[in-house]
Amino acid sequence: MASIRIAWGSGEVVAELRDTPTARALIAALPCQSSANTWGEEVYFNVPVNARLEPDAKQVVDAGVVCFWVQGSSLALPFGPTPISKGKECRLVTPCNVLGRIQGDPRSLGGVSDGDAIRVTLIDA
Repeated sequence: MASIRIAWGSGEVVAELRDTPTARALIAALPCQSSANTWGEEVYFNVPVNARLEPDAKQVVDAGVVCFWVQGSSLALPFGPTPISKGKECRLVTPCNVLGRIQGDPRSLGGVSDGDAIRVTLIDA
């Protein structure tokens, strides 16, 4: 559907979004800037989007899946285990809407620190 760039001071990732109601709401809200939070091997940050839980929401996802945490109005970007994971899985705090996938190695998100400025922009096709 569309690609977005998620950038912070020392790096960036590009993600391909699926065509979902929440992904469309995110695209409409771009560009936006926020402050990063980390939780184990997950980066999350607020975005100016409100959405309902979609029927295919998941709590356990693959590394690099772009998720929207409904209760926190935040993008959640897991790249490895979180404090509640069982083994090496990426377990989110609650079921989240699945928006898309990071292209390339999601482990680059390990360079994000709490409080880093995060900017999300739409990549022109």
